[in-house]
Amino acid sequence: MTQPAAAPDADRANTDANAADRAAHAVTEAVARRSYGKLVALLAMRTRDVAAAEDALADAFATALADWPARGCPANPEAWLLTVARRRAIDGARHRQTGDEVANQLAILVDEIDEHDAGALPDQRLALLFACTHPALEPAIRTPLMLQVVLGLDAKTIASAFRMSPAAIGKRLVRAKHKIRAAAIPFSVPEREAWPERLAAVLEAVYAAYAEGWTDPLGDDVERRDLTGEALFLAQLLTELLPDEPETLGLLALMLYAHARRAARRDAAGDYVPLSAQNPASWDLPMIDAADALLRRASAFNAIGRFQLEAALQSAHVHRCRTRRVNWDEIVQLYDALFALAASPVVAMNRALALAERDGPRAALDALAPYADDPRLADYQPYWAARADLLARAGATAEALDAYDLAIGLERDPAARRFLQRRRMEVAAQK
Repeated sequence: MTQPAAAPDADRANTDANAADRAAHAVTEAVARRSYGKLVALLAMRTRDVAAAEDALADAFATALADWPARGCPANPEAWLLTVARRRAIDGARHRQTGDEVANQLAILVDEIDEHDAGALPDQRLALLFACTHPALEPAIRTPLMLQVVLGLDAKTIASAFRMSPAAIGKRLVRAKHKIRAAAIPFSVPEREAWPERLAAVLEAVYAAYAEGWTDPLGDDVERRDLTGEALFLAQLLTELLPDEPETLGLLALMLYAHARRAARRDAAGDYVPLSAQNPASWDLPMIDAADALLRRASAFNAIGRFQLEAALQSAHVHRCRTRRVNWDEIVQLYDALFALAASPVVAMNRALALAERDGPRAALDALAPYADDPRLADYQPYWAARADLLARAGATAEALDAYDLAIGLERDPAARRFLQRRRMEVAAQK
């Protein structure tokens, strides 16, 4: 005899199963965003095999997605994943045993596992950051390697940040991981005397991570979501680890100045708002005060560096917008100092934009003339947007429209693209 209640019961069971499955996926995604680098660092701390650590962690996440819907998500998902991944790593090492070295590494790994302290996850990301700056690794791969193994960015996202193909950056990352294993590079913070030669690369990686997150102001891109928060966390950690290093203070100040204006970059309709049109009242003033304090601390060491100068430039822009007092001469001088310390086409471009405000668009275009054929700017969207604006202000309408077309084609952010399209229409209407 048919049981009328069976169908509703089955529906409820399916609904419950789907809800449990969605909950498990949500937790694993949150853990991946929040703790991927931390877990990889802990797994690779002794074995010095980043690729094996990533494989073991991937297996642990797959196991979680199969186990958690049925058993429920654990109270401490990071510790659960770490335990499972460590067991996978041990099993993998046993199958790959090739001699005493593997056995020794396995013994160290086993000794490291402390079931009584399974819930403790000390943040080892900085140790992994410093390991990625080891002299045995090529300087060009250090920052991309940090972005992948510490902050969990994929090769496609990293390739976009460095304007390279995903295949090329992927090959470089694989070679770097093999180098770490072959050279037995230690996963530890180096002695203080080694910091100066490694710190710059660490700071560069943290700032690159922040800059990638900055390109997604609304947090709609899953790959970049929470990236700015992770970078800010690491920068804060660096200032605590290295409180007497002025460049760590300068980096955090630079990031806080930018982050304080994050919400003001879009209006209520989601459209892009340039700095000149933002309302300073909408900025996070306590965050700006914190950045000011960090910059003052850094300047007390009398050891000027790139990030301090970039933070000082941000401070000058903030001061101008809040007080409505023109300070373009000061800004040009800061760019002069930055260019003398860290010359690059991007610094030259930003200096030219400041020069345009002080001396006019023609002076700015003359300053940019030496970089007209620089391949480093060929696909750099901000350069073409800046050039389009300068040409339009100088009355070179046809050239400005061509530059706007390039800038629009290269822009990834839909809101910024709409802004550029409106500007192009305005310039075209003046013909």
